[in-house]
Amino acid sequence: MLKLYNTLTRGQDTFEPLEPGVVKLYTCGPTVYDVAHLGNFRAYIFEDILRRTLEYKGYRVLQVMNLTDVDDKTIRGANAAGISLDTFTQPFKDAFFEDLKTLRIEPAEHYPAATAHIPEMITLIERLIALKHAYIADDGSVYFNIASYPDYGRLARLDLSSLQSGARVAHDEYAKDHAADFALWKAWDTDDGAVAWDSPWGRGRPGWHIECSAMCMRYLGETFDIHTGGIDNIFPHHEDEIAQSEAATGKPLARYWLHCAHLIIDGQKMSKSLGNFHSLRDVIGMGFRGREVRYLLASAHYRQTLNFTFDGLRAVRTALDRVDTCRHRLQQVAGETTASTTTEIPQWAHVMNTQFDRAICDDLNTAAAYGVLFETIHESNRLIDGDRMTKREAAAVLTMFDHWDHVLAIMQPDQDSAAADTAADPVVTDLLEKRQAARQIKDFKESDRLRDLLRDKGWVVRDTHNGQELRKSS
Repeated sequence: MLKLYNTLTRGQDTFEPLEPGVVKLYTCGPTVYDVAHLGNFRAYIFEDILRRTLEYKGYRVLQVMNLTDVDDKTIRGANAAGISLDTFTQPFKDAFFEDLKTLRIEPAEHYPAATAHIPEMITLIERLIALKHAYIADDGSVYFNIASYPDYGRLARLDLSSLQSGARVAHDEYAKDHAADFALWKAWDTDDGAVAWDSPWGRGRPGWHIECSAMCMRYLGETFDIHTGGIDNIFPHHEDEIAQSEAATGKPLARYWLHCAHLIIDGQKMSKSLGNFHSLRDVIGMGFRGREVRYLLASAHYRQTLNFTFDGLRAVRTALDRVDTCRHRLQQVAGETTASTTTEIPQWAHVMNTQFDRAICDDLNTAAAYGVLFETIHESNRLIDGDRMTKREAAAVLTMFDHWDHVLAIMQPDQDSAAADTAADPVVTDLLEKRQAARQIKDFKESDRLRDLLRDKGWVVRDTHNGQELRKSS
């Protein structure tokens, strides 16, 4: 059974969807005022692992990921650039979708943009006003009255005695100790420039929190299965989202709430506000690949902080070389033999398959799943070295790897490096010949040094009974 840690209950709950065989999933997407950084993508990869795990368990997933294209940050950026909001945000939307492909993140079924759903937000706000959960301020702004909703603070475990009912907070994000009536609709002011829509309360624009409520209910209904985001979304964003949604409908918004821990660098959360972030494009420009970044960002359990280092990325390259080498060896043994299902795997691999399933169903424990993968690689290599793996067994293990890779998405080389045994340049050929000479005189220290040089140039060399085998790394 799939068990997920539910922030709402503060424990692991067995997952059961509302509708048999179908999972409705809402994942908080980017605020498109800049390119997303690796800390953002850690959350998106966690959400992708969740989606892929649900599919691996046989569910059909209906996923919605919002694009926040109107809020304090996007308006500030558009005004500073002297261009329209749409013109300002579109390049960052385009970059986001390109980066998703680079990181092998499966596309959601819907990517609603906030600016395309203003009527739904106005309707929801009207409903809250009619139910006395919201009120209109003198300037035409509309605020949610947290005193009208007794369960406010349940997700974040807030001390209700500290809530500042009657105090108002107009900006989108605020400190964790500043729980107050929050803006659903913000009356236009000069800082908004040309960004405004008509409403029953006058010209203005929505607050950040109402956007997600309107869009998730538009595509998934008033109650759905899973809502996700980073831990910094718990308060105020998700707390406010729950309050306004459930006050309007009288129904639970989502049954499971999952949150991803921070990616840290030098002991601090990676963020744009601290200026300590790396974009995916930065890292790709340094010669790393999307596959390597994906592997690293999923290498720790999603609820544990993960420390980003470039040494860690380089270690990933070595780990993926082991994956590629093992798969290549299995393919050589299997030849033209194929196995259509994992039911054909030998008993030792069946044990590994069970362990992988147990790891990924234990709240998406990718760290444990990686451990199972490399234990399987070790055993496969041992059996191949001893000439004790049959063609059908090798084919079955490859099929099992493909089955696992539907969740992990790290086993296939990137397309631009997929071709094995491609012709090397003269410098690489020279290094290979020098390494062969060093091995002939048993100078294994020099042989290892040259192997490392080849790896740095993007080539993996393996010693076989037929001599050195060279192929392009991932």
